[in-house]
Amino acid sequence: MKPYFAAYEARMPARVPAHSPRQAMLWQVLAGATIGLAVWYLHWRWTASLNPEAMVFSVAVAAAETLGLIGTLLFFYDIWREGDTPQAAPPETRAQAGLAGDGAIGVDLYLTTYDEEVEVVEPSIRAALALRVPPGTHLAIHLCDDGDRPEMAALAACHGIGYFRREGNRGYKAGNLRNALFRSGGDFVAICDADTRVLPSFLENTLGYFRDPKVAWVQTPHWFYDIPEGTSWESWLRRRLGPVGRRIAPALAPALRRVTGIQRLGTDPFRSDAMLFFDVIQRRRNRHGASFCCGAGSIHRREAVFSGALQHQAGAATGLRNRARPPLPARLGRMLKIAAMPWLRHARGPRPAPYQRAAAFLRGAEMQPFRYHVSEDILTSIHLHADKAAGWTSVYHPQVECRMLSPWSIDAWTTQRLKYAGGTFDIMLRENPVFRRGMDWRKKLHYAATFWSYLGTLWAPVLLLAPAVALAFGVAPVRAYTTDFFLHLLPMLVLNELAMLAACKGYNIHHGRSMAIASLPLQLKAVWAVVRGKRPRFPPTPKTPVISPSLRRVMPNVVLLALMGASLLWALLRHAQNDPDYGASMLVVNSFWLAWNMSALAQVVLAALWRPETADPQEPAPLQPALPT
Repeated sequence: MKPYFAAYEARMPARVPAHSPRQAMLWQVLAGATIGLAVWYLHWRWTASLNPEAMVFSVAVAAAETLGLIGTLLFFYDIWREGDTPQAAPPETRAQAGLAGDGAIGVDLYLTTYDEEVEVVEPSIRAALALRVPPGTHLAIHLCDDGDRPEMAALAACHGIGYFRREGNRGYKAGNLRNALFRSGGDFVAICDADTRVLPSFLENTLGYFRDPKVAWVQTPHWFYDIPEGTSWESWLRRRLGPVGRRIAPALAPALRRVTGIQRLGTDPFRSDAMLFFDVIQRRRNRHGASFCCGAGSIHRREAVFSGALQHQAGAATGLRNRARPPLPARLGRMLKIAAMPWLRHARGPRPAPYQRAAAFLRGAEMQPFRYHVSEDILTSIHLHADKAAGWTSVYHPQVECRMLSPWSIDAWTTQRLKYAGGTFDIMLRENPVFRRGMDWRKKLHYAATFWSYLGTLWAPVLLLAPAVALAFGVAPVRAYTTDFFLHLLPMLVLNELAMLAACKGYNIHHGRSMAIASLPLQLKAVWAVVRGKRPRFPPTPKTPVISPSLRRVMPNVVLLALMGASLLWALLRHAQNDPDYGASMLVVNSFWLAWNMSALAQVVLAALWRPETADPQEPAPLQPALPT
């Protein structure tokens, strides 16, 4: 039986365009106007609109709005303008790549796997074998199996690639990478997950950035090629209504598209398309060399990876002893540096004795080239970005060079969201880069934008529940819903919407907003776990879906939807009874606000109930580009 993703194998990404100067100017003008109106609104909010009859509630909502504005300012800074790094041809000699010695430039490509099936891993191996290798470069492909499975060893042998296994799973993916790094010697290391299908141009289009010897890694976008296309209204009506549906579909389907704004049902149910994050946020952070590593689809300079690990190891060692003691002896430092130098692997003959001694020392010290953390990619990025002495920088390559599989079940989606949130909160609490010495303030602001967006989990529930509280208890967060209220609020909201449309290059901005609200219960769960001192877990995101519609994973959303719906019914009843606390303006404003929040919360509930539609022979395939052009 063919795997589900076999039907999507022919999908290929389109080229991702840059922001034109005219688009960039429009976005920046609208963003500036939005900020001005937001400051004006908040000034009015704090000085003229607080409700004295419900002061605690009113202040709580105003405070949440203020904190939200800070997040908007950080986000606008984050995406203010693009700054792509000029692309160069791949280096043909080691000197052109900032490497010592003679011979070919060595590249190791790691395919990391733990419990994925052969049907998931084998296409990734075939894609890696089809890479075009630039002149002067030697490529070695390794299957890094953290599950120690005979079928994976046989798969690697069948395709003639390297196979690495290890005892135990300490450090999970980061530990798996560490094991591979100590068993290979390429100058550069490309990291791929089990489902990462690299495009043939991957090395040709990324190695050129390493002509700058200070470039530590290059990150490419994550493009999910298996995102469900959904089904048309015509097909849905035919299936649900039978002969009646076939008769009315031609007339009713266009009307449903216009009224709902939904072109196809079931398209990207988990809102997995990540190109808004990669092509807007990551791409624009590149102007300050601040785009962080996202794991798969990245390629790293081995020297930089070991340099960051050595610095952390030395800091940990001196911290464990005594801060007043001198740093590690120079002789030991030289041994560690030798162990990190990749070019010794290319020397003829056996390895020098110092290399062997240093490697043995490092193995015993449990050195972590990639930190043992659920978010090892961003944490390693922070350490390298903060290494002022080395001056490491990163490059974001804007064009898609890898195809990947998206979450196709509610279990996979929740696992992924919990991992992202837990890892980010853990770093924020224990290794926050904003307070780290050595990092440039511009990079700190970019990291601050990421952390602030997650911190929104603490005050977003206030805005989420505010309309339900208002409708349930007949209290308003503002003094009155007067013309003055609308004159201050509506221009800011309209300008903000126009600014986001201009900034985001045609990507759907509502999907991200709705899923941010829908995932609030999961993020609160992650916050509570981290605050209690519980370190985030390392579960891999399931790659093969088990489609079984269930609300078990999203019960908090279901409960919230029920409570919100009850508050609306109660408010309608009180309004019908002419209760003075439930005037028309109060009811309309809060009902609209409530409906928006409920529609966002319902997204993940619908995703939990989603199951793939079977093919409809009467329905043509949708003619949609993979990415905006």
